[in-house]
Amino acid sequence: MINVIASIKVKPGKKAEFIEIFKSNVPKVLQEKGCIDYTPTVDVNSSIPIQVLEENTVTILEKWESLECLRNHLETPHMIAYGERVKDIVESVSAKVLETV
Repeated sequence: MINVIASIKVKPGKKAEFIEIFKSNVPKVLQEKGCIDYTPTVDVNSSIPIQVLEENTVTILEKWESLECLRNHLETPHMIAYGERVKDIVESVSAKVLETV
């Protein structure tokens, strides 16, 4: 199984708009071949000393059956359209792609 932790930093004041756009795309992603989970999350203050809070970051937790499924996901029409919709409110994107052992 492939796990992805994607961090999307949005422009200040744009987090709610980003989440709305992102959530509207989730049902389409969940219908893709090989998608097991695709969940947006935001930081919650846990008061745990090692936690780093990032106010303007939305973290996406993804699970895919394979790397091929993940790669295909990035090329779908709905993901290309989503990218166009959020390009002016996103500052940066990074991802960790992990394999379950």
